[in-house]
Amino acid sequence: MNTSSHPFIQRQARFRFYAELNDYLPLVRRFKPTVHGFIGTPSVKDLIEAQQVPHTEVDLILVNGGSVNFAYRLKGEEEVSVYPVFERLDLKGLQRLRPEPLRQTRFIADVHLGKLARYLRILGFDTLYRNDYSDHEIVDIALKEHRIILTRDLGILKYHQVTHGYWPRNTQPRLQLKELIEALQLDKQFKPFTRCSTCNDRLMSVPVDLIRHHLLEQTRLYYTEFYQCRGCLQVYWKGSHYHRLREWLRI
Repeated sequence: MNTSSHPFIQRQARFRFYAELNDYLPLVRRFKPTVHGFIGTPSVKDLIEAQQVPHTEVDLILVNGGSVNFAYRLKGEEEVSVYPVFERLDLKGLQRLRPEPLRQTRFIADVHLGKLARYLRILGFDTLYRNDYSDHEIVDIALKEHRIILTRDLGILKYHQVTHGYWPRNTQPRLQLKELIEALQLDKQFKPFTRCSTCNDRLMSVPVDLIRHHLLEQTRLYYTEFYQCRGCLQVYWKGSHYHRLREWLRI
């Protein structure tokens, strides 16, 4: 019997994941080749995600040394190398799997990342967040509005339609922010005090006389520069919390 074409024969391929892709793997499988079994001729994308690595994190796949796309079907006994998004290496001539970076960096965050969304808004990033978004809503909005999905739920990043997403490894909001800034190289895009941290609408500079009734006497004495949200009318000024954030991020 010719086992190479039989759909029910157990086959296997040897996978090696590189760099931060190992964050998704169990400790015993990180940073070394491991064998993964399968039946039939599944796509390499399906087998990568079967090992809990979202396709949105992958930029290059080599099978037996040759560059392939996500649709490539494995038949058994292959050597598969999987690489994360490259920022500086020249991959000319290879099959890049990630779309080009979005021209405008905008986010949508899932229910677990409310504080991260607030920090991103403080830095001026257009960031949608609601604690009742369904997974389908997040994916639909991200595709329609060209947003990067931020999620602690790997299942969302495995949707076939998703093109841009990030899974914060840290669980503390400030560490998540720092991690995201480094991973997506956001440090040149900060625009503090341009967006409301509460509702995500734009801020506008406003004379103190127009919002005096919103302010405590001490605030009126020590601050002269004020901003107000166009949507929810929240008033902001560059108080101690702003300077602490600047110092923490050194901006």
